[in-house]
Amino acid sequence: MIQNTPRPSLVDNAAAAMTAEITSGGWPLGQRIPIEPRLAELLNVSRGTVREAVKMLVTQGMLEVRQGSGTYVRAVADSAAGMLKLKRASLRDQFEVRCALEVQAARLAAARHSHQDLARLQALVNARGSFEGDDEAGKAAFIARDLDFHKGLIASSGNAALAEIYQFFSTSVKDTITSTLKNDLPEPDQAAHQRIVDAIASGDPDRAAAAMHAFMAPVLNELERLLAPVASTAPGLKE
Repeated sequence: MIQNTPRPSLVDNAAAAMTAEITSGGWPLGQRIPIEPRLAELLNVSRGTVREAVKMLVTQGMLEVRQGSGTYVRAVADSAAGMLKLKRASLRDQFEVRCALEVQAARLAAARHSHQDLARLQALVNARGSFEGDDEAGKAAFIARDLDFHKGLIASSGNAALAEIYQFFSTSVKDTITSTLKNDLPEPDQAAHQRIVDAIASGDPDRAAAAMHAFMAPVLNELERLLAPVASTAPGLKE
């Protein structure tokens, strides 16, 4: 039996129309979009519908609300579509991208960190702690604390562009953290996280990059092992 598929709501349709205006260049990057009453008129919907559509695009990262100023175009690409493509990438691909971002962040953080950055990183790694068991609420809280530490690492790099990229990528990072709690991949322990902080504190960019690479290496190596083709010998043949 063919099942009926849900029809797009008025909010979905309004958000799609606004997205099309952005991606087509009608509303360039950095431009303030029309005010709410004008949007309602242009889209032939209520102001409440416009408000919800704007919220949706703010969540997706395409729009930015500046209090007292208006709503501006923050990105000209559909971040939701980009995130869908990221989620379809293999776990190995996601870990490799995460490794590249965090190794560079550690290198920059070692050279640029302030005393406040270091204190914040140490507080985040202390708060992270560890997790054992099957409690879903406890697992979710641990994943959030772990992600907070890695976001803190990125922030300590002092590179705004890197922070923006990582924020976009953070849902994928959360998925990679979750994967290490399923006993399929080695989960870096508290000591491995502390070594990153210590390496950054040393002020040696090479040491910090090496610590971050060593942190990722066991997971990447295990993924390579799991994905390696199984060697087989044809029946009746000898090597």
